[in-house]
Amino acid sequence: MNVVNPKSYFYLGVACVAFIAVTGCIFELSSGDAQLGLIPTIIILSLSVPLGLGTFIAAVKAGRSESGE
Repeated sequence: MNVVNPKSYFYLGVACVAFIAVTGCIFELSSGDAQLGLIPTIIILSLSVPLGLGTFIAAVKAGRSESGE
């Protein structure tokens, strides 16, 4: 039985939350009237994209290293 490192689950969870934030920001910006305002929404979007990509890549690497592939 393969046991996956809990660290990879944590990274994957952070990536999911970050990409949910990206999706929300895109919808807010496309509506034309962001609830938090234009600048905070753009800041959240610009921070969430690299965070999501980085943690997703880290989750894949951690999962692969734990499984030995």
